[in-house]
Amino acid sequence: MEDLIYAYWLANISGIGTKTIHQLYKYCGSAKAVWHLSGSELKKLYGITEEAAVRISRSKKGWDLDKEWDKLLARGISFVSLEQHSYPARLREIYDPPYGLYYLGHLPPDEAPAVGIVGGRACSPYGKEIAKRSGKCLAGNGVSVISGMARGIDGFGHEGALEGGGSTYAVLGCGVNVVYPPEHAGLYERILEKGGILSEYPPDMSPRPGFFPMRNRLIAGLCDLLLIIEAKEKSGSLITADYALEQGKDIYAAPGRITDPLSAGCNRLIRQGAGILLSPEELVGEMSFLSEKNKLPLEKSERLVYSCLDLLPKSMEKISEETALDIATLAEILFALEEKGLVQETWQNHYISVN
Repeated sequence: MEDLIYAYWLANISGIGTKTIHQLYKYCGSAKAVWHLSGSELKKLYGITEEAAVRISRSKKGWDLDKEWDKLLARGISFVSLEQHSYPARLREIYDPPYGLYYLGHLPPDEAPAVGIVGGRACSPYGKEIAKRSGKCLAGNGVSVISGMARGIDGFGHEGALEGGGSTYAVLGCGVNVVYPPEHAGLYERILEKGGILSEYPPDMSPRPGFFPMRNRLIAGLCDLLLIIEAKEKSGSLITADYALEQGKDIYAAPGRITDPLSAGCNRLIRQGAGILLSPEELVGEMSFLSEKNKLPLEKSERLVYSCLDLLPKSMEKISEETALDIATLAEILFALEEKGLVQETWQNHYISVN
């Protein structure tokens, strides 16, 4: 508990950004160690500006550790930092994980498979049906459903998961005690009964446009597989897909009519190599295969490449396009995966996954 009290302080120093917090944590190993640094010691840390050192020193004078922690608990809000074992294991693996997370309800369990369901706020009856059916089927089979509680596909994915009797988790681009959008107040309460509400932003923080792309990296980070339903050509959901790809996650998309702008983004993802959602039931079957792939002891770059491969041959150029790795680096990784018996070259510069 003592470590959490110090971590809560570190996450709430006014005027200190996440980059500085990560630097302090890296140098000192704990928020408690940061608290006990003198002003002169802070200024000696590489990358910590004099202004930042002054702000940190000043914050200690106006922050009562026990009182502030008790105020947070009195609101029913929980907090966890990178220092605790209960911090979501999946998020530890992403680039720039939040130092601290606020949550209501509980955190997604590390041991359960998880799927993110995202898509357009403006969706068709088709998109609504697919989102609800997918959420219901996945949750009913023990898969945690992760989304952002936004209007449209996100909300329907949550609703489906609740109908399936499973757990669902909403990652917000505002404080966890701020219901956004406001018309999802009922959904918000039902999510808390079967899952949790999470945010890297402190309580009472209002939603801001810049928060949502950052929120999307956490949705991608918390899932094993990202399912995208009805995304336009320039949908925010494609930002989530980019994060998922960077993190080595599997991406599936629901196909749509080529004349429907709501499906243009999904259809393009499929063309670029994303998995095709044929039915929620089939996706559940795929999850067991993917979970075995994710258990393999691979380096991050190896997992990124391996996650792009399946039983259909894919050229090096295509893999390079999907992973943003140059051909020389990609060749080394593919050779390492071949040596481990996980990848096979079916013909010149075309590869498949064999496990």
